[in-house]
Amino acid sequence: MLCCGLMDQLTIENGVEKVHLLPASDDDHGGVVVELKEHMDPCIFLTRLKTSISQWTLQGKKGVWIKLPIHLVNLVETAVKEGFCYHHAEPDYLMLVNWIPETTNTIPANASHRVGVGAIVLNDKRELLVVQEKNGIMRGRGIWKIPTGIVEEGEDISAGVIREVKEETGIDVEFVEVLAFRQWHKVFFGKSDLFFVCMMRPLSFDIHIQELEIEAAQWMPLEEFVASAQKPSLMWYIYELCKAKVDKDYSGFSPQSVTSFFSDKPSYIYFNKRDLN
Repeated sequence: MLCCGLMDQLTIENGVEKVHLLPASDDDHGGVVVELKEHMDPCIFLTRLKTSISQWTLQGKKGVWIKLPIHLVNLVETAVKEGFCYHHAEPDYLMLVNWIPETTNTIPANASHRVGVGAIVLNDKRELLVVQEKNGIMRGRGIWKIPTGIVEEGEDISAGVIREVKEETGIDVEFVEVLAFRQWHKVFFGKSDLFFVCMMRPLSFDIHIQELEIEAAQWMPLEEFVASAQKPSLMWYIYELCKAKVDKDYSGFSPQSVTSFFSDKPSYIYFNKRDLN
C-alpha cells in the first residue's frame, strides 16, 4: 500500500509506476547537491531518497549533499537513518552528506579555522591604542590589550580590523600591514584559530568606547604597555613588533588584489611589497 501522499509523487510510463527523484544538481567533484525548499512528508521523502540513491549509484556519483532549510527539520531523522551525517549548519539550514561508493571518502571536513585580528595602532607620540574588555576571560582583571575581533564571513582581513577598531574605540584607522600571525588550536567549539596582528595608521584620535563590550580605552606609552608583559607572551611580541616597525623598518605583508579561477569576486594576496619590488 502506498504511504500518504505518495501517489502525487508517481508518474506512469508504459504502465509502470515510477517515483520522482529528488531535485539535484551536479557538483564539481562527481557528486550531487539536493536543495529542498518545499514541505515534504517524511514517508514521501524516504521513498524518493531511496530511489534517488539507487539512480545516483548506477550513475557513479560520489558524495550526496542534502541542504535542509530549518523548516524541513522533520526530514533530518529520515536522512540520518539512510546513512547521512551532519556536515555543517548555518542559522537557516543544515547540510547533510553521504558518500556512496565503497571507496575512500574524500569529502572535505567542515571549516577548521576561524580568523581573528588584532590592531596595533601607534600615534606619533609612540603611544599605543589599548582597551580593557567587559566580557571574556579578561573581564575585571584590569588588563590592557590591543583591539581585537573576529573577521566576518565574506570580509577581508584588512577590512575586518578597520571595522573592529572603529567599533571598539571610535578611532578611524588605515590598514598598513600584517606584521605577524599566530595559530592556536582547540579554541572555539574545538576549531583552530588564526590570529593576524595588523599595523594600522590612526586617522583620528578622540576615543569613544563601545559601551556594550569595552570597559575602557586609552592611548598608552609603548613602554608602559610592555611593563607587565612576560616573554614570550603575545603582549611582549606585540611590543617587539612595534619597536621593530618604528625603529628598524620592519616590513610586514600588504594586500595586493589578485584574480582567481574560482570566483570573479575580488581577493587579496598579502606579501612584503618592499622587498619584492
